Amino acid sequence: MVANIGVMPNYLRPRRPGATIYFEVCLQDPQSTLLTDEIDQLRSAVGLTRRTRPFHVDAWVVLPDQMHAIWTLPEGDFDYPTRWRQIKSRFSRGLPRAPRTASQLARRERGIWQRRYWEHHIASQSDYRTHMEICRTLPTRRGLCDHPADWPYSSFHRQAVGCVLARTVPSPHELKAWDGRPNHH
Repeated sequence: MVANIGVMPNYLRPRRPGATIYFEVCLQDPQSTLLTDEIDQLRSAVGLTRRTRPFHVDAWVVLPDQMHAIWTLPEGDFDYPTRWRQIKSRFSRGLPRAPRTASQLARRERGIWQRRYWEHHIASQSDYRTHMEICRTLPTRRGLCDHPADWPYSSFHRQAVGCVLARTVPSPHELKAWDGRPNHH
């Protein structure tokens, strides 16, 4: 096997307008509690981004060091990378500056977030239910609470109505992710 030293992977994100997508977005430091410590800053960043670039929140859970979310994009819109870039940068700009490495300075990064995030385009109703369950049970699986409804930083929290990160979950027939449309490149 030959190693591709110095070669960047050629990764193309799917471009499916109106898609429903599962995301995992992590802080650079897995021991950090920044997301829950600064939840109001995060809510503000998400709220402003949703006002300028709307999207439907199907599910969202914020853990101390990472977030998991399911979004449904508007019809005709596939630009979730810009939304994540705006959320991450708006959140970061509201925090005190910390020392940065030369690489972080060159990339104009604050050293808060992992450079990449993981996304998965929902392919079926079964896939949707599976990822909703992942979001719902993460706080209990991480030992943060006994019952998913008790975790305050989740769209499954019993008092989530009105929270910027929590919205009513659509019924599966409202979702457009698996309607057989081809990806647009």
